[in-house]
Amino acid sequence: MTLSARYFDILKDRLYTFAPGNQARRAAQTALYRIVDALARMLATLLAFTGDEIWENLPGAESRAASVHLTELPIASGQRDEGLAARWEDLFKVREEVMRALEEARVAKLIGGSLEAAVDITASGKTYDLLEGSGDNLRFAFIVSQVSLTKAETGNMSINVRRAEGQKCERCWNYSTHVGEYQRYPTVCERCIAALEEIEASEQLA
Repeated sequence: MTLSARYFDILKDRLYTFAPGNQARRAAQTALYRIVDALARMLATLLAFTGDEIWENLPGAESRAASVHLTELPIASGQRDEGLAARWEDLFKVREEVMRALEEARVAKLIGGSLEAAVDITASGKTYDLLEGSGDNLRFAFIVSQVSLTKAETGNMSINVRRAEGQKCERCWNYSTHVGEYQRYPTVCERCIAALEEIEASEQLA
């Protein structure tokens, strides 16, 4: 549930829109591969045929054992970054609050999908520091087009949802005020322009 509702949902943007050779996209693919590799091995002890079907469909079959039942169970490293884990738990708590605000905006018909939204957050203390340290990644974690952050001296966090500014990018569906600025790709945003240029460059080298 945590994987599908959080991690996979957040990863979709970079997997679908980044260039194939982009480092962030490759890192996500590596993480997903390791997750499904471990899950296939563990599931095989309970769901023999399902575990083997997963194993057979993993990339790189020629370099692995012919069956998941010929492998060993994954071994945990025993290492855990408690500070990083706590930071993500706090960020997910904020994300839950943002998700609630987005749902209220949908019910009020202010927005349709979450990418139509811009989120304005006012926070203080550790919450502000947490969000400020995440920078532009906040909009990907919240799956919205724009996020603004304002520091308050004291008080609880407040969240305001409004319509995102600019036009919808036809490639990634995010809204941006920079859509239309690039003559060759007039219907995409600045982020997709960079991705398309990266794809073109890699094709020319191939």
